[in-house]
Amino acid sequence: MGENKRRMLAGEWYLPDDPELGAASVRRAELCLRYNTLALSPDERDVLLRELLGEVGDGVRIRAPFHCDYGTYITIGPRTFVNFGAVLLDAGPITIGADVQIGPHVQLLTPTHELDTERRRAGWERALPVTIGDNVWLGGGVIVCPGVTIGANTVVGAGSVVTKDLPAGVLAVGNPARVIRTLEPAPGA
Repeated sequence: MGENKRRMLAGEWYLPDDPELGAASVRRAELCLRYNTLALSPDERDVLLRELLGEVGDGVRIRAPFHCDYGTYITIGPRTFVNFGAVLLDAGPITIGADVQIGPHVQLLTPTHELDTERRRAGWERALPVTIGDNVWLGGGVIVCPGVTIGANTVVGAGSVVTKDLPAGVLAVGNPARVIRTLEPAPGA
């Protein structure tokens, strides 16, 4: 493993303009192109997703178009649904739990860039993991920023920008997303 890839996976500052990372990106681009443009049966889509992503639980459905950085660093739990236009930038790990509902045009972003103008111009970035708990619902257009964890059973309203961790079992909305109330567990849950 090359130094930039090692640094990327460790959450350290790295330079993404690297032949090893470039080759992984080409692999991803070819697989996403096939996934997004071919008329595939559900079984063929499942096979392609399992080739593209790190881990895919049973019953996962992702509607095309779907875009990611590498794919390899994405884990999706069983019965999760991802609607049209998802962007999962997985320079760092993205972990999505079971029974998650992800609305159209949601973005899960792990890369962050240097605030120092010289280092940013030189291309330095780092990736912080994004974790989505079980049974979360992300409304359409939600953006989850680098390093954020969203607890199980939480709902994030459409168009919200999640800049900080959210606890389990809450409704959060806005930019930046704020908790507006606790959600009651379903009867018998």
